[in-house]
Parts: sequence; structure tokens; C-alpha cells
Amino acid sequence: MKGPLFYAKILLFGEYGIIKNAKGLSIPYNYYKGALRLDNIHEEAAIQSNKKLLEFAKHLIHIDLDLVQFDLKRLHADLNKGMYFDSSIPQGYGVGSSGALVAAIYDRYALDKVTVLENLTRTKLTKLKSIFSEMESFFHGKSSGLDPLNSFLSLPILIHSKSNIEPTGIPSQTPDSKAAVFLLDSGMTSETAPMVSIFMDNLEVPAFRNMLKHEFISISDSCIEHFLSGDIHALFSDVKKLSSIVLHNFKPMIPTHFHNLWKKGLDTNAYYLKLCGSGGGGYILGFTQDLPKAKALLGDHQIEVVYQF
Repeated sequence: MKGPLFYAKILLFGEYGIIKNAKGLSIPYNYYKGALRLDNIHEEAAIQSNKKLLEFAKHLIHIDLDLVQFDLKRLHADLNKGMYFDSSIPQGYGVGSSGALVAAIYDRYALDKVTVLENLTRTKLTKLKSIFSEMESFFHGKSSGLDPLNSFLSLPILIHSKSNIEPTGIPSQTPDSKAAVFLLDSGMTSETAPMVSIFMDNLEVPAFRNMLKHEFISISDSCIEHFLSGDIHALFSDVKKLSSIVLHNFKPMIPTHFHNLWKKGLDTNAYYLKLCGSGGGGYILGFTQDLPKAKALLGDHQIEVVYQF
């Protein structure tokens, strides 16, 4: 058995803001992918994945039956045969490794599942998001459900609010363009839960709460609008503002050895950095209007180009 592929995702905009019902824009990233498999089950990585899936299966038993039901007998039978999730998606890097796994399990074992072939009404999308939120909470303690939703649909997702989400179109890529979105490897992994905990503690501080509401969220929302409309000039103007706000207000989420590199981008306008997911490590997201210049200034740092426009 080898199941269908499920891809990584990148939250272009909306990190932390979506916790407070702000907008978000998430896109599939097909460079990384995973699938459920039953071959090569004796390899160490397969054995470890199988153990994690056995733990995950116990979690599924406790999900509200009115929300979703699984063919647990079939799931356990496959797990007892050694089934594992074969994935190239790096864990702890903010690109949806657990989301792809959740999508794969739902796709294969959910009863009366919503399929991507159906007319995806807002009600169905909201239900899927709720199901995935419950499933993925096993990995993060708390989950929005957006990562698995993106992986399951393999479509860009526009989040208007927690209860209003829709698939969306994004501007076509222009492979020869100098303007690009890229990933920068911090060289260290991160866990979502501790970063979210820091954020929730910061929300108790009135100045931080005010900054989030009147600066961070409004500029992040504007970035989404400019990106979707293809207004590159306005987009980069707001991405620079967003990058500066994050540097000054989300320092714990930025690996210390990247603080100067972050500032260098703002000072030179060669590139602008922002968090990729919850931060703390993993990937950092970059935006540039001149990819060759950005690569030159970033020196030996490993860059993965995600999108050129």
C-alpha cells in the first residue's frame, strides 16, 4: 500500500493574527510531501513513525463521534502490519509536517468524509477545519486545523476569520522574475506550543495587545490584499512594515543569531524577513524584489525559493 501524497504548506501571512480572528493566507508547498506506506516497514524511521501513529490512533478514539468517525478497526489492522507515514516534510520547521499526516489519516480512515471533489461550501470547510483541529491537537496541544485543511485540499486557503474560510486563487508564478518568496533555514527545530504560550502571555500586556490590534493585524491583512491583487509595490511596502513590527515585538520567536540578519534586510531593502508559522526556529520566510541581490547578502545561508512573481 502507498497512499496519495499530501503536501507541506506555508502560511504566507497571518501567523499569530489568526489566533485573534484576523486574516490569513496559506498555500501548499509541493516540494515537501508525505504518504502512508506499508513497504520498507523494518527501517528505523518507519518503526518510529509507526509508534507515533499508534499513539495518535489512541487520540482519535476520544474525538466527538458527532464530529467525525473513523474506521478504527481498519486503522489498527494497518498499524499492526507496520504502516507508517513516509514524509520528506521537516518536523519542527513550520511547514505543516503534522498537518500532512492528519490529512492522510482522515483521507484514508474517516467515515462519510468530505471529499475534495464535492462542492466545497463554507459549512463543509468549517466542519473540515473543526475535525482537523481536534485531530491535530494531539501534536500541538491546540490547533487551528488550517495546516491539515491546506494539505487535504492542496489549494491556497484564505482565512477571513475563524468561521469564514475559502479556497482562493493566487497570482500566477513568473519563473524569470526577480521578486520572490523564499525560505531561510534557521538550522534549528522549534515546537509550536511554547511559542504560542509566550504569545498568550504577551497578550496580558496592554501595550502588546494594542500593537497587535492596531499595527500587526491591520498591516498583515493589507499584505494579503496586496498579494492577492498583485499590487507588488504596495505589498513590499507593507511587508517591510510587518518585518519591522515582528523584529521589535516578537523577538523570542526569532532565533537570536538571526536578529542582525533581519535588521540587515530592513536597512538595505534587499529582503524582508518574517515568521514562518509560530517561529522559534525552523524556517524563516523571506520576501525580496531582487532575488540575486538577496542571495548575495544572505551569503552562506540556505535559501529555498517558494514563489516567484
